Amino acid sequence: MTTAALDQPAVSAYSLWELIRYFLRLGATGFGGPVALVGYMHRDLVEARGWISDADYKEGLALAQLAPGPLAAQLAIYLGYVHYRILGATLVGLAFVLPSFVMVVLVGWAYVGYGGLPWMQAVFYGVGACVIGIIVHNGYKLTRKSIRGDKLLWGIYLASMLLTIITESEEVLLFVLAGVVVWLVKAPPKRWPKGRPIAGVLSPPALAQTANTDPATLVNMAAFFLKAGAFVFGSGLAIVPFLYSGVVKEYAWLSGRQFLDAVAVAMITPGPVVITVGFIGYLVSGLGGAGVAALATFLPCYLFTVIPAPYFKKYGKRADIAAFVEGITAAAIGALSGAVVVIARRSLTDLPTIAIALVTAIILWKSKRIPEPVLILAAAAIGLAVYPLVTV
Repeated sequence: MTTAALDQPAVSAYSLWELIRYFLRLGATGFGGPVALVGYMHRDLVEARGWISDADYKEGLALAQLAPGPLAAQLAIYLGYVHYRILGATLVGLAFVLPSFVMVVLVGWAYVGYGGLPWMQAVFYGVGACVIGIIVHNGYKLTRKSIRGDKLLWGIYLASMLLTIITESEEVLLFVLAGVVVWLVKAPPKRWPKGRPIAGVLSPPALAQTANTDPATLVNMAAFFLKAGAFVFGSGLAIVPFLYSGVVKEYAWLSGRQFLDAVAVAMITPGPVVITVGFIGYLVSGLGGAGVAALATFLPCYLFTVIPAPYFKKYGKRADIAAFVEGITAAAIGALSGAVVVIARRSLTDLPTIAIALVTAIILWKSKRIPEPVLILAAAAIGLAVYPLVTV
């Protein structure tokens, strides 16, 4: 079989437009950050619709964990690539990011026009707790489906989860090590290659910084956010410390209070948490700044997904590669589960927030009829009512 034949997509059970519509809807209604979003994709595209195979999903999740950038967006791009290649990856990525980008720009417009959003703390008080319940429910389903009864994978899962909880960060080297361990245990090589080291991810050259004059602000922003998208590993909030160091400390584009509001906007709007860069860009330089910040952040993750994707598709079914991916997946899900605990520490601060999270998880466990956006709206209303009482 020729290389060209190997790279041909399999016949899909869905149209590209159907997939685009799904990701438009997910980008517009998918709350909960990367942990919840990757769970939604598995639930909807693998389990419910059967559009994506479990193997393709795991390959995409493994690649998203290995490459820098926002996890959920990279997985979405890869799933678009599975049957529709570059066109699918491009349109799906745009469909997933566009709704939340429009939302944060509108919120930015209101924020600038009305002098801040003091109600955000109250909304996030309820929404943050509800999101924890959603994440726990989806994380449990994803873990049960992917880890199954494999003791080796459970060991990797638990080690990755504990490390994430302790360090409050995700280590890409751990993912690689997990893949190597499972590979050596389940599909060891018959002979070791000589003089051929494992290829690492090539990093693009850093862009030169320019003087911080008004005309050059967009150039500075492009360079900074390109670096953020290209060199920051980890999902969702992992990029926040990097953004803070540049946006607040290095360039002083925003105050500390404004930056915290930007993070809150990302958490109370659907779609990828990293879309907070659109809000930040809008506050710094209007609509042009929002576009530059978002494009510069998401471009590296797009390239880091579509460039290696053909190799994952061609060789992902080999026993050694499949074992490697299986190990990475176990470590990735463990890290996501650990991230739930890290986020919960910040969101579940008292009895009302704990109650909201528990009730949300119970509702999702017992009933499939109530969609997550309804729960989010209810939690926001509760937050607006309860927050002033608990802060008195």
